[in-house]
Amino acid sequence: MSQPSLSQAEIGKPAPEPVIEKWMQGEPRSLAQLRGKVVLIEVFQVNCPGCFVHALPEAVRLHQLYHRDGLEVIGLATAFEDFDKNTEANLRLLLEHGELIGDPLQQLGAARLLNVNKIDYHIDFPVAMDKLVAAQTDSSAKAVREFILQQLPNFDQMDDDEKAIIIQNARQYLAGREHIPQTFTLYNLQGTPSAILIDREGILRDVSFGWNNHLEPIIQNLLNAKGDQ
Repeated sequence: MSQPSLSQAEIGKPAPEPVIEKWMQGEPRSLAQLRGKVVLIEVFQVNCPGCFVHALPEAVRLHQLYHRDGLEVIGLATAFEDFDKNTEANLRLLLEHGELIGDPLQQLGAARLLNVNKIDYHIDFPVAMDKLVAAQTDSSAKAVREFILQQLPNFDQMDDDEKAIIIQNARQYLAGREHIPQTFTLYNLQGTPSAILIDREGILRDVSFGWNNHLEPIIQNLLNAKGDQ
């Protein structure tokens, strides 16, 4: 998974290869190598509380239930903010020891969802790091609008007060952005957790943001579909 497609990801079209900085767990693999399998890429940040409450436990569950039937789950650690926390070192703490840092540690600890500051499940599928490149700061009106429309295609239908708040937040974000996550951008993701689902033929079937409990029936259908085994 080293080079992205020139075109952005699009549902119903061949899924572009994720752009990987480093494999942190498991053997390196590409979508081409996984042809014939259903692929679920769970995109998360180390400093994302919701990733550890819902998305990653669900990815672990799906992996354990359907791996033998042809499902390949891959974790992709990305970073579009909090670059001092979403690091390789903190990802290694998570994978090797189950240790959380930052907001997940504080919020899950306060909710008594941790066992001695650790998650109570093991991420047992391959995990890679999204490739980051240095951001070229551009908070011009054109850049802000393009960024907003990538995230909110219905932006022009919103009322003026809502638009003003979104524009202000987007300008601040772009002005302070240090790096651009390549796979995150390639798939037009809105945040973390996000799930990318690819069928046996390498076609992108679903991209979702947030709680992904709708995925299991889709995965079952894709696994039952005839394809290259």
